[in-house]
Amino acid sequence: MFLNRISLEKAEEKEIMKLFELMRIRQWYKNLVIFLPMIFAKAIGIIGIEKTLFGLLSLCLISSANYIINDVIDINQDRKNPEKRIRPIASGAVKIPQALVMAIAFIMLSLIIASFLSKNFLICMSLIFILTLIYSLWLKREAFADVIVVSTNFVIRAVSGAFIINVRVSPWLILCPFFLALFLAIGKRESEFKLMKDKAYQHRTNLKMYTPALTKTFTGISAALLIISYALYSFLSTYPQLIFTLPIAIYIIFRYLYLIETGSEIARHPERIYKDVRIVIAGIILLAMIFLLVYLI
Repeated sequence: MFLNRISLEKAEEKEIMKLFELMRIRQWYKNLVIFLPMIFAKAIGIIGIEKTLFGLLSLCLISSANYIINDVIDINQDRKNPEKRIRPIASGAVKIPQALVMAIAFIMLSLIIASFLSKNFLICMSLIFILTLIYSLWLKREAFADVIVVSTNFVIRAVSGAFIINVRVSPWLILCPFFLALFLAIGKRESEFKLMKDKAYQHRTNLKMYTPALTKTFTGISAALLIISYALYSFLSTYPQLIFTLPIAIYIIFRYLYLIETGSEIARHPERIYKDVRIVIAGIILLAMIFLLVYLI
């Protein structure tokens, strides 16, 4: 009986871990852009941090709900992908009804939290859910529209942080996150070509329109737009001294281009960026310089 109880406890623990995996907590890093308005508006304070943290929680919950719904829709395609077939729903570890109940609970909780923060923030959370649902059902099979929707959602995440603390939405808060997300999204598709080669079309039908040559071109264009937008922001914003951070920012972008070109798993899973020591060190230096130049100089 004792051994049976231990076995049951391990089974329950394994099931709980699968539910956490289903939430894709590792991808919540995308939601950290919600802190950008607070940081660059110099609104860091107890109230600003507290409200933004609640906003982050709401954003993470709606993101997890969208991931779950997407996995339910993509169950057959994920089973054909060598990396995605081990996902909880695709592998059968979590049943579809259980996953949908979890998603509905997350949506309701996210919107309840958002309603207490700001009307505009609630609208942002609703937009993220609706756009992502449309993406999962339709637009991800539409070449070019798919990466644009992903990038737009990234911008909404950033802008929502401004609504929480009631500061002006800068045009740079729209341009820089948009081109960053576009760069990452197109780089992910190029990396998928390198991994799956001819089988890539079986996983993403719209890759038939992208082609390796086209994704390489788009990756270069999006990288150039990202560099230009950050350079203009650095020079024309309230903090022109940020121009000194440009070399570090360009190095990080070039290094990421190298990871895309070499077919690194990081390009397909940006949340694993911690595995690249050079980018981590450069990122720490960049953040330290931004803090120094914005707050101390």
